[in-house]
Amino acid sequence: MSPTFVGMPPFPKAAARAVDNAQLRHNLHKATHTIRDKRAAVVSEQPDWAALRAAGAGLKTRVLRHLDDYLEQLERAVERAGGHVHWAADGAEANRIVLDLVRATGETEVVKVKSMATQEIGLNEALAEQGITAYETDLAELIVQLGDDRPSHILVPAIHRNRAEIREIFQRAMASWGRPAPDGLTDEPRALAEAARLHLRERFLSAKVGISGANFAVAETGTLVVLESEGNGRMCLTLPETLISVVGIEKLVPTWQDLEVFMQLLPRSSTGERMNPYTSMWTGAAEGQDFHLVLLDNGRTNVLADEVGRQALRCIRCSACLNACPVYERAGGHAYGSVYPGPIGAILTPQLRGFSSELDESLPYASTLCGACYDVCPVAINIPEVLLHLRAEVAASGAHKGEKLAMGAARRVLSSPGLLAAGQRTAGRFRKLTPRRLPGPLAAWTDTRDIPAPPTQSFRDWWASREEK
Repeated sequence: MSPTFVGMPPFPKAAARAVDNAQLRHNLHKATHTIRDKRAAVVSEQPDWAALRAAGAGLKTRVLRHLDDYLEQLERAVERAGGHVHWAADGAEANRIVLDLVRATGETEVVKVKSMATQEIGLNEALAEQGITAYETDLAELIVQLGDDRPSHILVPAIHRNRAEIREIFQRAMASWGRPAPDGLTDEPRALAEAARLHLRERFLSAKVGISGANFAVAETGTLVVLESEGNGRMCLTLPETLISVVGIEKLVPTWQDLEVFMQLLPRSSTGERMNPYTSMWTGAAEGQDFHLVLLDNGRTNVLADEVGRQALRCIRCSACLNACPVYERAGGHAYGSVYPGPIGAILTPQLRGFSSELDESLPYASTLCGACYDVCPVAINIPEVLLHLRAEVAASGAHKGEKLAMGAARRVLSSPGLLAAGQRTAGRFRKLTPRRLPGPLAAWTDTRDIPAPPTQSFRDWWASREEK
C-alpha cells in the first residue's frame, strides 16, 4: 500500500473505473448524504456561524502571514515544557527522525492515532522496511490496514466499505495482526466495533511507543490538540512511554483562546456533532513520558509562497468539502491518487507534490466548479478560485499541447475577418459531410452530444444579402 498511490492513472481514467462500481457509488452516496445532513442540522443551530467561519479563516490567515514567528514560539514553549522539537524539510527526513526515535527505545511495534501527515509521508511503510510494525487504532484506519487497502476519505478512510465487506476483512485478516475476530461475527455495527475493541486492547496495553499527528498546535503554550470520536487516540497518547507527534507546520493557532473558535467549527463540519466526544490536549512531556514533536514542511513553504494557493493551508481537515462534492460522491477518494481526496485534495496535492505526473496535472480539473465545497468550508477556502489558478499553471507549464495548438489556430481565424468568412463558407458547402462523432482522442466529447451541422449560410453572408435588397 503506497500513501502517494504511485502509478495511478490521471483522474479521468481512475474516476471512470470508479463510476462503473455500483456498490461503491451506493456506499458513498449513503455515507456522504448522512454526514452532510447531520452537519447541516447542527450548523443551522448556530446563529453566529458566519461570524465563526470568518473568525476561523482570519486566524488561519494570520498564522500563515507570521508562520516563522509562531513556529519559533511553539518550539520554545514545547521545549520549556520538557518536550523535544525536530524539524523535517520533507517526508524522507521526517521518516528518518521517527525511525531513529523508535530505534532508540528498542521497540519494534508502535501504536498510531489517525494521522494524515504520517500517511502523507508514508511513515508506516518506512517503518515496516526497517522491521518496525505500526498498528493503526482508529476503527476506519484499522479496516483499511487489515484490508491492505487505501484510505478514500479524510474523516472516514473506509467510507467505501459496507458492513458486509468489513466483516469479511475482520474474519480474514485480524488473526495475522493480533487477536482474531470472534467466532460467529456478524455485520452488526455493535459486533464489528466490539471485535475491533478486543483486537486493539492488547496493543494499547503493551505498546511502549505511540505516534500521532495533531489537529492544532497552540504557539502560545506549546499545547497539542487531537480530536477523535472513539477514545483510541486517548489511549495512544497517554499509555505509551514515548510519544512522537508528526505535525504539519500549518497546524498552528496563535493562542489558547483561539481554540474556542475551532472547537465549534471542526466537530460540526466533520462529524455533524455539537461537541467532539474525545478532545485530548497535552503540553510537552507529561507524567514522565518522553515527548517528541516533529514539525513537517514537505512542500508547505512552497504552497505558502503562492498568494492564491496558500489558502489551502487553512484547511482543518474536516472533510465537509468531500461530503458536499458531486464529483467525489460518484468517483470516490481513490481516484484522486492521494491521501488527500476530494476538492481539498485537488488543490492541496498538486501544490505539495508539484505537477510531476499526469495525475497531478489532472487534479485541478477534477471539479465541476459548482462551488459547493466553498459554501461548506468552515475556514472559507475558495477552492474554485484555487482550482482555476492551478489550471492556469498547468496550461502554462506546457501541458495540454493539443488544446493550446487548437486555441492558437482558433485565435488566428477569429481575429481575421477574411479567414473567418472563408471558413464559414467552406463549412456550409460541406455541411452534409459533418461527422456525428469526432475521431481519436476527441471521441469522448461526442459520446453524449452530436456535432451540430454548420448552417448553409453564415450570419455575415445573410446580413450582406439583406443589405443588398
